[in-house]
Amino acid sequence: MLQDIEQIYKQYSQIVYKYVLGLSNGNKDIAEEITSETFAIAVERINQFKGNCKISVWLCQIAKFLWYKEIKHKTKFKFEQLEDLQLADNENLEDKVIQKQEKLKLFKDIQTLDTSTKDVMYLRVMGNLSFIEIAEIIGKTPNWARVTYYRGKEKLKEVSENGDKK
Repeated sequence: MLQDIEQIYKQYSQIVYKYVLGLSNGNKDIAEEITSETFAIAVERINQFKGNCKISVWLCQIAKFLWYKEIKHKTKFKFEQLEDLQLADNENLEDKVIQKQEKLKLFKDIQTLDTSTKDVMYLRVMGNLSFIEIAEIIGKTPNWARVTYYRGKEKLKEVSENGDKK
């Protein structure tokens, strides 16, 4: 049994890590923490795995639950303190603040999408994952991931255009 768990960890830890990295906007500390928690829960509940989906999908479902639990405990959108912003010599504070606001708007807009599309968008945009990797994580085909991403981009354009008209 222990060998099975070790093999599962070796085979799927990077997939879970990349998935959480995408969800967490590239926060490596959170991705590592949630990945560890995911496998701790998986060890406790391995007997509950029914085999009706790929084990990578099951693990990512656990990770997604933990991610939602994590963001529930924190403020939904937290602005950095101005003194925490690290600026290069050629950047100015105004540009940095505008970039931050645009990023927050993008995340707010992504939240309006359905769950599957939201997951694909986070994995592609924040996790820099290929459509093949996204398909493996979600348990769908690469073509499904590609089409879902494209449709998500189109929906975000609509949301952005409609929001700008208000």
